[in-house]
Amino acid sequence: MKKVLMLGAGLVARPPVRYLLQQPDFAVTVASRTVSKAQAIVGQAPNGQAIAWTVDDQATLARMIGEHDLAISLLPAPQHPVVAKLCLEKGKHMVTTSYISPAMKELDGPAKAAGLLVLNEIGVDPGIDHMSAMKIIHAVEAKGGKVTSFRSYCGGLPAPEANTNPWGYKFSWSPRAVMVAGKNNGRYLKDGREVNVPGPDLFTDVHTLHLEGLGDFEAYPNRDSLGYIELYGLEGIQTMYRGTLRYQGWCETWKKMVDLGLLDETEKTWGQGATFAQLTASLVTGGGTGNLRKDLAAQLGLAEGSQVLDRWEWLGLFSDQVLPAEKISPLDALCALFLEKCPYGEKERDMIALHHDFRAEYPGRPAERITSTLIDYGIPGGDSSMSRTVGLPAAIATKLILEGRIQAKGVHIPVDPRIYQPVLEELETQNIKFVEKTGPA
Repeated sequence: MKKVLMLGAGLVARPPVRYLLQQPDFAVTVASRTVSKAQAIVGQAPNGQAIAWTVDDQATLARMIGEHDLAISLLPAPQHPVVAKLCLEKGKHMVTTSYISPAMKELDGPAKAAGLLVLNEIGVDPGIDHMSAMKIIHAVEAKGGKVTSFRSYCGGLPAPEANTNPWGYKFSWSPRAVMVAGKNNGRYLKDGREVNVPGPDLFTDVHTLHLEGLGDFEAYPNRDSLGYIELYGLEGIQTMYRGTLRYQGWCETWKKMVDLGLLDETEKTWGQGATFAQLTASLVTGGGTGNLRKDLAAQLGLAEGSQVLDRWEWLGLFSDQVLPAEKISPLDALCALFLEKCPYGEKERDMIALHHDFRAEYPGRPAERITSTLIDYGIPGGDSSMSRTVGLPAAIATKLILEGRIQAKGVHIPVDPRIYQPVLEELETQNIKFVEKTGPA
């Protein structure tokens, strides 16, 4: 039996565990602080087990890693290097969906020396985005061409029929992570010019992307795109942009929340019985008139009938609802409202939209425009698209590593054809596949 240790039983754990439990000669142990969650994922599978475990129990972690062939870490990002070091000590491979960190990069030499693979960024974004992009980039290069422009977009959104609230958004993963990401700086290359977007201005750098069959979406920068130039081997490229997709109205609404201070992570003591309206009013400068909507409109340069303020009112920011804690930051209070008001219904689907747009130039013949688009939907009453597209690439890579079909060593992300080709092929069997189109540039 090939033994896999899954660390964590959160929102994306079920699809990869179920996939691996269906493989002949695979056994899976799910270790989680909340053992009931792990048990629900494993179900009645004879080749699965659930274990109660907390991240501070290093002795048990070391023992569990030693008893398995590979560990998949779905823990918070700071825990990944801890797991990786123990995997190297015990002679085991490791897989994680998270962004590679400097601490993980430092383990490349030791992993190669040990003949082990530590595979990072094997989810959807990052993950499927890397693999699908590299497939096209390498194909262009194989024909003697060069990619001179690359724009890539990804969004986890409600499916159109589930887009039923004023925000155009529901949460299939951590609301806090969404809000913190809204404070990131942006950096990209446009027509040979570097563009830097400070975090407070992130939602002002917006353009529209049309996706066939779905309509228009807002796009804004996703972190630092320039690091992908070297990563993808695109030195000399003129445009390099990675963006996040949202339904219309998102960016103006979030820009005004940033301006008001609703994404402040500083805890404040509000007192017993304090309400969301009181928290919001505390952010009005100069005391205001007592008419909260009017005061916010004046401070933020909005019409009193603005859809931005309509969204805030719908969410509960003007309400007498009591704050979830007497000491809490505006960001975490906002997070509590989103958790309450923006979940998916039992039969509702989420959607992953991932779109690449390339310009490829060739010696002696016309340039091409190549697009590659993945639109994936969750299963009503079953797994979300977010959990499938994050979790299944990690599970598939795990299977391929333990079967000896991926033999790379060291610390990697999936930009190597030895990794991405078999993973993409297997993803297609799970109906996660791209539509590629080529035409004149």
